[in-house]
Amino acid sequence: MQRRSISPRSDWEKRVEQQGLIYHTVGNQPYWDESAYYQFNAAQIDELEAASNDLHAKCLEAVQYVIDHDRFAALCVPRNAADAICKAWEEEPPAIYGRMDLSWDGRTSPKLLEYNADTPTALLEAAVVQWYWLRDAFPRADQFNSIHERLIAKWKELRAWLRGPLYFANIADKEDFMTAAYLRDTATQAGLQTTALLMKDIGWQDRTRRFVDLRDQPIRSIFKLYPWEWMLHEDFGRHAIETAGEVQWIEPIWKMVLSNKGILAILWEMFPGHPNLLEAYLDGPHQMQQYVRKPKMSREGANITLVDGDQKLETPGDYGEGGYVWQAAAPLPDFRGKRPVIGSWVIDGEAAGIGIRESDGPVTNNTSRFVPHLFLK
Repeated sequence: MQRRSISPRSDWEKRVEQQGLIYHTVGNQPYWDESAYYQFNAAQIDELEAASNDLHAKCLEAVQYVIDHDRFAALCVPRNAADAICKAWEEEPPAIYGRMDLSWDGRTSPKLLEYNADTPTALLEAAVVQWYWLRDAFPRADQFNSIHERLIAKWKELRAWLRGPLYFANIADKEDFMTAAYLRDTATQAGLQTTALLMKDIGWQDRTRRFVDLRDQPIRSIFKLYPWEWMLHEDFGRHAIETAGEVQWIEPIWKMVLSNKGILAILWEMFPGHPNLLEAYLDGPHQMQQYVRKPKMSREGANITLVDGDQKLETPGDYGEGGYVWQAAAPLPDFRGKRPVIGSWVIDGEAAGIGIRESDGPVTNNTSRFVPHLFLK
């Protein structure tokens, strides 16, 4: 794994905007950064793919373990949600995508930092924008990236399963809007009837006991880029639980088990010493001297405490109400101060490609840069 500098395309801003990346710059700093790229060889890509597939399989075993041993309280999952999770798990509704964040230097075993299996973003960048960059900059090289094709194939499978049009809902945020819009585009390419909706515009009719859109049309199939744990703290969530068998939610509610960082401790409990896992606990750091304390339910590197002996680094945020998990620190590779995290995308249960976020410090947050990658056969 190597980080190489390169001159950006002269009109890169125009190109990525045409591909939907309207948030390519944050403040005066590029979020999309093509002044460098990460290079792998084919064997390293094979290792990433195999590790991601094995980790996803282990994560599914962990969901079953949580259900079988009623470990929902340890993850701070409400009882009514636990019942809905068990029901959805048994019914096996479709699960579209997720993103595992991995620490890896290309030499040692990749380590799972966390699994955003419910509302992952940075999808458009990974699936589309870096692919066009590769075609322009290195047309003879390859990229671990079949995300777009896998998404379309999965949506095609759902045509007979869906009940009416498929709604795509998100909050009024640029990144969330474009992520949902991109996913909607892949569904449309697959031949599905789709429509867009803001989360705040989803209505509830007490008389008919159903969710409706702005035209009072019933919503029976919906992709929501909105975390389940947020929904459950609102009246919206209570109705979602009550109508669980009538509305097809994508992602399904059982995904909130995998997105809960407490699953990292469950995985270590089940598979201690696994080469792709980090030591993790729900009740403190135990004997670890270098560790990270993470809220079980948080996003974008918020409320992280990184401890290295007597040294401590803390990030701000509003999370932590649901408790914490303590995970062994996995120092990110350091390329002259640039520290990458590999986001490994899982589409329909299989590894489908990677995207790399790069930070100037040990914690990846919402301003960390996206840097493209390639591999040489």
